[in-house]
Amino acid sequence: MYNKIDHIGIAVKSIEPVKDFFYTVFGIIPDYEEIIEDQKVKIVGFKVGNSITEFLEPIGTDSPISSFLEKRGEGLHHICYGVNDIQEVLTKMKSQGIKLIDEEPRLGADGKKIAFVHPKSFFNVLLELSQEIS
Repeated sequence: MYNKIDHIGIAVKSIEPVKDFFYTVFGIIPDYEEIIEDQKVKIVGFKVGNSITEFLEPIGTDSPISSFLEKRGEGLHHICYGVNDIQEVLTKMKSQGIKLIDEEPRLGADGKKIAFVHPKSFFNVLLELSQEIS
């Protein structure tokens, strides 16, 4: 069901210093960089082994990342587990009374199906689920 830690999401005010850091320190460039309009976020991802570190920059004051940064500042935003069948996992979680932000998967970064689970149901950490699209 769960097959890996897909990525760790880190909220930042700007991804440009992040890209500079990764290039200067590690000599690497992003594996992907994109804007997800419906989530109002710009994302840059760096693959590290089989996992990814994703940095999230808000693209508007009404972005969920903007409100996160206002309340908590830069730092860990979420952890994402890769799953084989996201709909099955969401259905199981819902039947167990787990509070979901997304009851249906949607398209996320890097061409994956994603869904979020409310932090109150996961030890005060936002949990994301993702499934590779074949």
